[in-house]
Amino acid sequence: MIELVSEDLTAAFAPDVGMVGCSLRHRGEELLGQRGGLEKYAESGSSFGIPFLHPWANRLDREVDSPLVRRDPNGLPIHGLLTASPLWEVISADSTRLSAGLDFAAHEELMSGFPFPHQLRIDVELTGSRLTIVTAVRASDVAVPISFGWHPYLTLPGVARSEWHVELPVRRRAELDDRGIPTGRSEPVSIEAGPLGETTYDDLFPEVAEPPVFILDGGGRRIELAFEEGYPVAQVYAPPGQDFICFEPMTAPTDALASGDGLGCAQPGETFSAAFSITALP
Repeated sequence: MIELVSEDLTAAFAPDVGMVGCSLRHRGEELLGQRGGLEKYAESGSSFGIPFLHPWANRLDREVDSPLVRRDPNGLPIHGLLTASPLWEVISADSTRLSAGLDFAAHEELMSGFPFPHQLRIDVELTGSRLTIVTAVRASDVAVPISFGWHPYLTLPGVARSEWHVELPVRRRAELDDRGIPTGRSEPVSIEAGPLGETTYDDLFPEVAEPPVFILDGGGRRIELAFEEGYPVAQVYAPPGQDFICFEPMTAPTDALASGDGLGCAQPGETFSAAFSITALP
């Protein structure tokens, strides 16, 4: 595990366990939902913190031929092939920056499930009160579909969920079937800022407003999660009875690898890059 420290935040990432963000502490208090923690994530893939989801985020309505596939309760492949992966290599690290890479094409078990040779790079930087994560996909000799995402679990320590103030900059909500797969239909939506309370979410928003800054506020602390570039889609997840909410930056809608809806590509020799940030304010 590698720890980054600024004057306002302390962050920790585990390159050898999927490059997952393990911790983000503000004024000494944890802002990431820990659930089962790093050990359970490594053992079973039970997500926590800030996990990376590649080559697809959320669910996929087709079979994937790889021993690395994990499945949701409906048997659908979920969250890609790199859950808790030990294949990441640290490129550089200091007190405020971390870079790690993975040569996807060098691993047969990855290519069997996603046969598009490419290289991955994640650059993390901690500056003052902001954590920024930049993800890059460099295509080799064929175009690479882009459908990755991240799944940050955010929480407000010491503040009851009923007192959490939430702001969602979204414009459209996708209709999902009973497995969480988009039907292809969506509707305009405007969600008024206000307390989370008992409201629950497991919603896909294929269009976000500008600027796309999701806000969690309460107890004298404000967390802003901003889609800086390359993330046109959001999933919001706040299940009942849980003290976390996830504002998930996604490069394409759920099931885009199968449906083709909203799916982009990195052309041969080109690099696709996307970035998001988390800012903690007193």
